[in-house]
Amino acid sequence: MRSHPGVPRRQDPPLRIALVEPEIPGNTGTIGRLAMATGCPLHLVEPLGFQVDDRAVRRAGLDYWPQAEVYYHDSFAALTQEVPACRFHLLSTHASVPYTRMPLQRGDLIVFGKETQGLDTELLCRYPDSCYTIPMWNDARSLNLAVAVGIVVYDGLRRLQGF
Repeated sequence: MRSHPGVPRRQDPPLRIALVEPEIPGNTGTIGRLAMATGCPLHLVEPLGFQVDDRAVRRAGLDYWPQAEVYYHDSFAALTQEVPACRFHLLSTHASVPYTRMPLQRGDLIVFGKETQGLDTELLCRYPDSCYTIPMWNDARSLNLAVAVGIVVYDGLRRLQGF
């Protein structure tokens, strides 16, 4: 696990955010900004579809990207081994249980897949009791990744911290 140099590690984060193989730098930069603003560490599972120093990531994250607590993992298996005693919840358009029923605890890891394909079906099948979705009422294929992360993280913080 690698991280940004100089960013202190939070001992007790409210939630953790994981992006598995993100492809669009603007989404990752926006989510990095959200992570920094909420005190939720961001975990990026490689391979990434862009360079981390890409201008688009910096532009989306503005001057917040270097201040965000960001970790890089070689695989999902590495992520689950490197994040100590962490429960995780997988978000997918293929799940049927709404994210509002996710049994959250402080420090849980909320996992999102890549923009074009979401999380791997094998991963979803391996953890069927940990899969949740954001309901949609029309024929949209999915929501933008940064929007989805914002919805789930802020609702999780509201539920955990009572605001």
